[in-house]
Amino acid sequence: MDGTKLIVSSFFRRARMGAALRTCSTALAAALLATGAVAVQAGDYGPDHPGVPDFVRQMQSEHGFSAEHVQALLDQAVHQDNIIKAISRPAERVKPWHEYRAIFITDQRIERGLAFWAEHADTLARAEREYGVEPEVILAIIGVETFYGRNMGSYRVLDALATLGFDYPPRADFFRKQLMSYMVLTREQQIDPLTLKGSYAGAMGFGQFIPSSYQAYAVDFDGDGKVDIWNNPVDAIGSVANYFHQHGWTHGARVAIEAQVSGDRYRDGLTEPKGLEARQSVGELKALGWTPQATLADDEQVMAFEFDAGERMQYWVGLNNLYVITRYNRSVMYAMVVHQLADLLREARPE
Repeated sequence: MDGTKLIVSSFFRRARMGAALRTCSTALAAALLATGAVAVQAGDYGPDHPGVPDFVRQMQSEHGFSAEHVQALLDQAVHQDNIIKAISRPAERVKPWHEYRAIFITDQRIERGLAFWAEHADTLARAEREYGVEPEVILAIIGVETFYGRNMGSYRVLDALATLGFDYPPRADFFRKQLMSYMVLTREQQIDPLTLKGSYAGAMGFGQFIPSSYQAYAVDFDGDGKVDIWNNPVDAIGSVANYFHQHGWTHGARVAIEAQVSGDRYRDGLTEPKGLEARQSVGELKALGWTPQATLADDEQVMAFEFDAGERMQYWVGLNNLYVITRYNRSVMYAMVVHQLADLLREARPE
């Protein structure tokens, strides 16, 4: 890796804008291929690529970067076709509930979660005191996202955000903003932007924060003057807890309640595809044939979902804490698997 960085630096010190820069990018790609650093040609985001000149100007005007510095970084970003394929088919969209749940609810993940809990019990207890988020919820997020830090992603964050920001029209604006945030945070934290790796969507660290979430919610929970969610589980735990706190998590409140349905109108009560922000009262749901399996006030605003459990359908009423989990990932299946993993971790922890 160090040799690759030296190659990159030596090429780009000699680089010039326009044709000279493109010639340099081609030579750089050959050098990188010789070292085995990349599998495709670099230089995919030169000054002629659509969207790049506007991005460079915006980084200049809004964040004080030099055009040469931004372009030099972009010329080292590599388009990744696998990223486009992955974001087009996330598991929560293409798998039924029972298959999706089986990915995350495993004995191994629970055992690893309990070990992580024992190792960081004091930190988790402090996060609960300061942010009002139960340890098992924090653990479930880190467990689902990265298997407690064992799988934080294999894509360079620069490559992921450039690929999605310039070559994925459905969400290009969003990911260009994330690329901006990434460049800013690596400057602020004095991190080499070429070194960090993450998910296909540019999410990073134990809790898989996208760059804007890092800027808004990541905290220096151990007080060492650095906000390190990549190598420091203490900062990661505090950051996940702060994220939930800032999004309205209620300590001790219920998350979801199973329900039974009857009649021919119950599907009118389903939250999806109306959108996760859609709420209705428990009384309205009951009138449509829903019967929650726990007592809820008729005027409480809730969501309602059905899941394919394989041999049968399951029906759930989601409360506000479930909605908060969807702020982390806008998928109700994701929220439910986090909720269920948290319950299992709490139940399995030795007294």
